[in-house]
Amino acid sequence: MPSRPRSGTELVSAAQEAAAVAARHAERADAERVLPQAVAEAVIDAGFARHYVPVRRGGAAGGTGDLLRAVSAVAEGCTSAAWCASVTAGAARMGAYLPEEGQRELWAKGPDTVVVGALIPRGGATPVAGGWRVTGEWSFTSAVDFSDWALVCALAPQDGKQVPWFLALPRHDYRVADTWTPVGMRGTGSNTLVVDDVFVPAHRGFTREDMIAGRSVGSEARCHTAPLRLLSGVLFGAPALGAARAALRAWAEHTALGGGTENPVPAGILARATIATDAAALLLERAARVADAPGASPVEQLRGPADCAYAVEQLVDVVERLLRTAGSSAQLAGHPLQRIWRDIHGLAGHVALRFDPAGAGYGTRLLADAALPGPR
Repeated sequence: MPSRPRSGTELVSAAQEAAAVAARHAERADAERVLPQAVAEAVIDAGFARHYVPVRRGGAAGGTGDLLRAVSAVAEGCTSAAWCASVTAGAARMGAYLPEEGQRELWAKGPDTVVVGALIPRGGATPVAGGWRVTGEWSFTSAVDFSDWALVCALAPQDGKQVPWFLALPRHDYRVADTWTPVGMRGTGSNTLVVDDVFVPAHRGFTREDMIAGRSVGSEARCHTAPLRLLSGVLFGAPALGAARAALRAWAEHTALGGGTENPVPAGILARATIATDAAALLLERAARVADAPGASPVEQLRGPADCAYAVEQLVDVVERLLRTAGSSAQLAGHPLQRIWRDIHGLAGHVALRFDPAGAGYGTRLLADAALPGPR
């Protein structure tokens, strides 16, 4: 594991090494519905778990642009491995909203502690002396099988209302139910995290609103003070970018082997798909720059999620066209194109990557601004 935080350049270089490991095991991950140990270790060794960890806890408090480049590099080897790299980085970032004592516990063994996040409030937290009793089941918890800690979202009573809180639990306080049997993204091992009446002390909790707003504890790094909506689209969209690039490479190799190098039709298909992928990359990179900037306007906060969702829509279209034009042999088990096709469709179903709600928010603001009097 890295003995110090990696710079952005070092992280990308390490991610490329992890991508090579992930590529060798991609079929196995898909078949076994979980990352093989060698891949999980490569992701951790690359420095993803510590990327957003506060500096005073040994982490890098790194940038979102660096994470975008590194995650997309891993995705060129395996989309599922890249997803796990991104979401474990994002879940560790959430630790910065815990009280100081909770942060000390979370990272007591160092910044490479693997934290996973169960983001939807599917459990309940009953207040008791000194904390809560927590019970619940959180499906779709990616990378949970090799996690050290989990931050689960549960509803707790506060001021007469049920308020979502995030509560930090060490590995011995939860178990994993094998429920992950999807069409794509199978290697993420997004199984169900189960908690049965566990005590969580008060210093291991924070409100979801604190995280959404960027009210961190003890860190002024931009990755901790930025509103969540500036980061989430990039975190979930980055694997799609690398997946599309891997699909381009696989399609080109497949077509060249089939004798298509002199045919203008496949040449045009590849050119269009490459340009569309590069255009989506520009949108994701723009969103990452806004996330890393010292501040963001209300319009930028609405545009970022829409940009990311739109970019992923375009990447899905790229892979869809590539598979359709590759012929039946590319749909056979073991061919990388069919696996990438399944992965990117599965990834695009995530709530943070749906364009309609994000686009509606952004478009509504644009219409409101257009209706304001005066020069523009």
